[in-house]
Amino acid sequence: MKEKILKTVSGAIHYWTNDILPNRKTLVFLPGLTADHHLFDRQIEAFEKEYNLFTWDAPGHAASRPFRLDFSLMDKAVWLHSILEKEGIAHPVLIGQSMGGYVSQCFIQKYPGEAAGFISIDSAPLKRKYVTGAEIWLLKRTEPMYRAFPWGSLKKIGSDGCATSEYGRKLMRSFLESYTKDEYCKLAGHGMKLLAEAMEADLSYVIDCPIILICGEKDQAGSAKSYNRRWAKRERIPIRWIRGAGHNSNTDKPEEVNQIIRGFVRSIQEKRLPCTAEYAALKKHSSKRK
Repeated sequence: MKEKILKTVSGAIHYWTNDILPNRKTLVFLPGLTADHHLFDRQIEAFEKEYNLFTWDAPGHAASRPFRLDFSLMDKAVWLHSILEKEGIAHPVLIGQSMGGYVSQCFIQKYPGEAAGFISIDSAPLKRKYVTGAEIWLLKRTEPMYRAFPWGSLKKIGSDGCATSEYGRKLMRSFLESYTKDEYCKLAGHGMKLLAEAMEADLSYVIDCPIILICGEKDQAGSAKSYNRRWAKRERIPIRWIRGAGHNSNTDKPEEVNQIIRGFVRSIQEKRLPCTAEYAALKKHSSKRK
C-alpha cells in the first residue's frame, strides 16, 4: 500500500492505496472514530492481491494531523469523493466501521448512484427516526463527559469496550496511546457532535445500492446492537451477527468478516444482489408519479 496526501483548507488527509487497476472492483475501508487505517490490516492482507484497495486516516486522526476540527460529516464525504476522483476510482464498495459507516451514508446521500455497495460494520443508521432527542443531546456533550474520566480509565474503556480479542484490544490501545487526553477528548467530542448534527439534518439517507450489516454479538458501544436490529427489520436489510465479537468485529473475527465481505462483493459482481427495499419502493413511487 502506498501512502498519499490530499491537501485541504483544514489540513492534509493521508490515505493509502495499492496499485489501482481498471478492471478490478475497489474496496474503500473507512475506520471508526479515533481509530486509524491499521484497523483494517487483516482485511488489507486478505484482499490486496484481489481488489483495488483504499483506506485513510480520517481527518484529525493519526497521520492526518494537525487538522482543524471545523468540518462536518458531509465534508468528510466530499473529501473522500475528491480522493476517489483523483485516483480514478469509480463505483467503489464502501466498507465503514462505526463512524466510517456514517461517512459512507453521507457519501451515498451526496453522490447517489456512485457506490456499488455498502458494508456497515458495527455502525448504525443516520436517519433521524432511529434516535431520540435525548440521545442527540448526549452525543453533543461527549467531550465534557470524557474529560471527567482519568486518562488511564478512558484508554481501558476505549480498548476493552471496543474489542473482545487480544489482537483487537491491543490495536485499539495503540490508537488511543497515539493521542494525549486533550487530543482524544476533543476528537471524540467533535466526532459525536458532527454525528448528532448529521442526524438533526434529517436527510433521507436512502441507501441506493446493495447493503449488508455486520455487527458483533458482544458490541457494547452505545445502542449499536439495538440500532442494527431495528435497521435490519424496518428496511429489510440482511444482517450478519458475529459471535464473540465486539464493536470492532473486523479485528475480533477477521476471517469471518472477510468471508462475508468477499461473498458480498462477488454477489455484486455477479449482479445477484438488489438495491434496498426502501430505494426500490421510492423508485416505484417515482415512476408512478411520472
